[in-house]
Amino acid sequence: MSLLTVENLSIRYGENTVLSGVSLSITPGEIVTIVGPNGSGKTSLLRAIIGATRPAQGHVRHADGLRLGYVPQSLHIDPTLPITVARFLRLPNRASQAACQDALNDAGVPQLMDRQMSALSGGQFQRVLLARALLAKPQLLLLDEATQGLDQPGSAAFYRRIEKVRRDTGCAVLMISHELHVVMSASDRVICLNGHVCCEGTPEVVSSAPEYRALFGSGTGGALALYRHDHDHGHDHGHDHEHSHGDGHTHDTGCAHAPSAQPETDAVQ
Repeated sequence: MSLLTVENLSIRYGENTVLSGVSLSITPGEIVTIVGPNGSGKTSLLRAIIGATRPAQGHVRHADGLRLGYVPQSLHIDPTLPITVARFLRLPNRASQAACQDALNDAGVPQLMDRQMSALSGGQFQRVLLARALLAKPQLLLLDEATQGLDQPGSAAFYRRIEKVRRDTGCAVLMISHELHVVMSASDRVICLNGHVCCEGTPEVVSSAPEYRALFGSGTGGALALYRHDHDHGHDHGHDHEHSHGDGHTHDTGCAHAPSAQPETDAVQ
């Protein structure tokens, strides 16, 4: 069963075609990452999925009653506006205090309920946006470069939280990211976009694809493989590690996973 199916989608702005013939599907519980250079149509695709952009051709089909959660790239709130996190989360649907607290717990920032939105750090602000998306109990969580502007430890911590949300709730995740080395570790499937679908598959398949290397350079593929490893083991952060990938190969991650050494609370303060 597919939660979301995109069929032969094309999007045009005036005479400019930004997407042509894009097809994809998302099944329950999987994490799919869309990568591509600036101007490749990633955000336009996401806007079509949530109904904010009308396709010139093709269809976007949601499973009956599909609940979506959306975390945008950024959201500007006037810093002079006195609004607490609790008030922000309760607009416009008047979610209960208990539901808001549960969402903040799931987002990894349980202590922020009474803080002013203007006083939040970048990492905290993105966690609150995640909490707002989680209020809908989404079956599909959409992230549009949700860690833009965060440093590497903050980005890594955010994506680890997304993995936990997926494990705890079973929701599927569709994310757009330019932070290839971090996000690939969480992806079941990667779609490389450049006005059309260039290639797709597991992170290992995509990182070695000629189409991908033509867009991002041959050196990037090594970084993707470096960050790809299983998460069912502990980390001894003072040492190098080798992780099996189930394909007969191991990758020495060395210091590459260093962002995980910092507690999530450090990354979002």
